[in-house]
Amino acid sequence: MTTTDHAVTLTGHLAPVPDEIEARDLTVHGTLPPELTGRYLRNGPNPRPGEPTSHWFTGHGMVHGIRLHDGRAEWYRNRWVRTRALDGEQMISETGTFDRRVGVANTHVLAHAGKIMTLVESSFPYVVTPDLDTVGSDDFDGRLTTAMTAHPKTDPVTGELHFFGYSPMPPFLTYHRLSASGELVISAEVPVAGPSMMHDFAITDRQAVFLDLPMTFQLSRLDRGIPYGWDDTYGARIGVMPLDTPGTVQWFDVEPGYVFHVGNAWTDEHGRVVLDGARYSREATVAMWDDLGADPASQAAGTGKARLHRWVLDPATGTTAETALDDRAVEFPTLDDELVGRRARYRYAVAEDGGSAGIVKFDEDAGRYTAHELGTDTVGGEAVFVPSAAPDRAEDDGWLLTITTRRDGSASQLLVLDATDVGGAPVAAVDLPRGVPSGFHGSFVTDAELGLG
Repeated sequence: MTTTDHAVTLTGHLAPVPDEIEARDLTVHGTLPPELTGRYLRNGPNPRPGEPTSHWFTGHGMVHGIRLHDGRAEWYRNRWVRTRALDGEQMISETGTFDRRVGVANTHVLAHAGKIMTLVESSFPYVVTPDLDTVGSDDFDGRLTTAMTAHPKTDPVTGELHFFGYSPMPPFLTYHRLSASGELVISAEVPVAGPSMMHDFAITDRQAVFLDLPMTFQLSRLDRGIPYGWDDTYGARIGVMPLDTPGTVQWFDVEPGYVFHVGNAWTDEHGRVVLDGARYSREATVAMWDDLGADPASQAAGTGKARLHRWVLDPATGTTAETALDDRAVEFPTLDDELVGRRARYRYAVAEDGGSAGIVKFDEDAGRYTAHELGTDTVGGEAVFVPSAAPDRAEDDGWLLTITTRRDGSASQLLVLDATDVGGAPVAAVDLPRGVPSGFHGSFVTDAELGLG
């Protein structure tokens, strides 16, 4: 439920666009790698014109898409996801029940089993076509009875899609698995202490990893758009669930903090689970959450920032080791999706320091960042890694795709960086026909994934 008692004004690079447009034969600076054949899609909140919003996170989902083919940028288009919320329906009825078919579908967009799904963690996914027309909500033939996280994980070996749903009412957390063909094959309740806000999770090749952290459902915050807030009494822990025994979890107490986005997880040679994520301290969580609910643009001032962090969880001893990997403020960590659940050397992220933004690459072996600096007048979005087609390629042999937007919202580009040389000049930059509001998550979807010739 969204109210407007605490309305926020979205300006500059956060300002919503008023309409849907389409442009063809976009200007390309540099050279687009011919292997980039597909669609770069990115989702984010975009309220209708004149529609008040009480939190940056709550606007209606709008997908921005750029079609790349044979070294050309063939088109750009943006479309609202035609959800029932866009038609004015409320997720929470007057009797207090939830209708998971209603939702804003504004957080992520990805493909699985030939479907493009737009996701928000409070409802069912909405399917859209390759041209971004809305098909409708999807409950996987009636088998899905909870919300679906906006951060499912595809196992690169099995092709299975692992995800979960959380809720302010019991069951608070449920684990789900889709087969590679898109059939919902497993659903299992995961016992947790209460209604925590669980935005992301991780998998290894044999486990799912859940973050049960002290951001909890609070009725007193209903008028702020998202009724969750910091709770000093809740505690903080990470759970490891073997994939072959869904619902059975070993919990590890950790220092209180919050994680919106994990980097990756894997099982090391000693059987320990290693998890990386962008961690906010208690103080940074409170500052970040207050800023997002009042003046989202104030995040540029550097308050409430996350740092790349690591947890090593030992199922044999029940012990936990926690380490800050670097002091640079980062968010939206990504990696080569072919290494999800396996050890990876590199992470990519969005960084901002003193008002200067950049796309960064973290080299775990060297323990250092390399940055593509965007300066003070431009902000970058999540960097999506697209592998090259080279045989026996190195882990970072590929490209990073991100939409950059001027801070005043006046113009945007699709930036293509060489992932082996992130600090170097862009491989290509595609001029977009409008300023694209800063949003959340996206994917590069190949023609092959959609069964297109």
